[in-house]
Amino acid sequence: MKNYQIDMCEGSILPKMISFSLPLMFSGLLQLLFNAADIVVVGRFAGENSLAAVGSTSSLVNLMVNLFIGLSIGANVTAARFFGAKKFDELSDTIHTSMMISIVSGVIMTIVGYFCSEGALRLMSTPEEILPLAASYMRIYFLGMIANMVYNFGSAILRASGDTKRPLYYLLAAGVLNVILNLIFVIALDMDVQGVALATVISQMLSAGLIIRCLMREEGPFRLVLSKLHIHSSKLVMILKIGIPAGFQGILFSLSNVVIQSSVNSFGSIVVAGNSAAVNLEGFVYVSMNSFYQSAISFVSQNYGAGRYDRIDRSVIIALTCVTVTGVVLGTLSLIFARPLLSVYSTNPDVVDAGVARMAVIMRTYCLCGMMDVMVGALRGIGRSALPMIVSFIGVCGFRLVWIFTVFRLPEFHSVRTIYISYPISWAVAFGANVICFMIMRKKIRTRPF
Repeated sequence: MKNYQIDMCEGSILPKMISFSLPLMFSGLLQLLFNAADIVVVGRFAGENSLAAVGSTSSLVNLMVNLFIGLSIGANVTAARFFGAKKFDELSDTIHTSMMISIVSGVIMTIVGYFCSEGALRLMSTPEEILPLAASYMRIYFLGMIANMVYNFGSAILRASGDTKRPLYYLLAAGVLNVILNLIFVIALDMDVQGVALATVISQMLSAGLIIRCLMREEGPFRLVLSKLHIHSSKLVMILKIGIPAGFQGILFSLSNVVIQSSVNSFGSIVVAGNSAAVNLEGFVYVSMNSFYQSAISFVSQNYGAGRYDRIDRSVIIALTCVTVTGVVLGTLSLIFARPLLSVYSTNPDVVDAGVARMAVIMRTYCLCGMMDVMVGALRGIGRSALPMIVSFIGVCGFRLVWIFTVFRLPEFHSVRTIYISYPISWAVAFGANVICFMIMRKKIRTRPF
């Protein structure tokens, strides 16, 4: 059997980090391409209201699932530590605990999402003309939450060993199925946003099935045995210690984004549609940078478990360099080609103009977001997950909320551009604070090793 694992505790860091990050980058890009296919199919064949309906749900969906995605980060960090420390019995217990958590998380999210979608959308001031479509999309989408969680937790476990290639292959298979089903459901069967949501659910079920099959066929401590599925209390505590702060940080980010989305919604469906298209394009840059955030988590975690503290520092510096270059290059290119790219989502020139207005602010400064995330990953890798959560609460969410309720309320600054400017300022503040926190915590881990 081909060995997909990467030993992050020995050898040159840069080539191994690139080998680890590129499949993650391609996975994220593929995911967004398939999501973009959803948006394009809806926008072209179902109309602008359907496009706005799907786009208006993204921040709310993220708000509702980020706690549980955070738990998968806890699973990744815990598994990587045990793998680096070569504590294979503990690693096996971590894997079986993680997969049980994924199932429970999926059940909870299915129930909450299905029954609370419409009420939450109303709280966000979603325009009445798109509210029924948005609520219908969300109800169907959340029926796939068990599969979504299983895939995310399974991928996190494989990343702990350095394996980022097989999740890419499974995502590719699921994504191709998603596109085919979109064409059938939306164009041939005229199912509108319901067809897009149903296609997503079915494709998620495929990716979850493939990841379970992979883990069940693994050899050694990463092997999943269904009869051993059990929540081990000691491993649960470790996962929650990392995962809950990570999840709440995601919730805090999403909460601030929900407030921002609500403010954007107040400018009407054209601005909402343009904003949705721009966010989708920005996602391609974000997931490329995010691969180095995930690299920082796994590289730091493995070396922390192995006691290779010198490699922690080098891993962080290399990840910061890579994410900065990626953010600057891709952000610049996407801004240069903003109009033709946005035209893929909508042929309405007003929608394109609204999208360009957002990208003009975000893309010039997007590398700051990537740098902030890498430092968050470094802190989580050494087990300090609460600190970046606190920084996010104060420096990102707190700042954005204060900005919306003060500066944005002033008549002379009551514009969409004012909303968008809150992003780069908050990224810069959070990055600086996380660097200081890491430098302080880094000095303490020699006296309190894993």
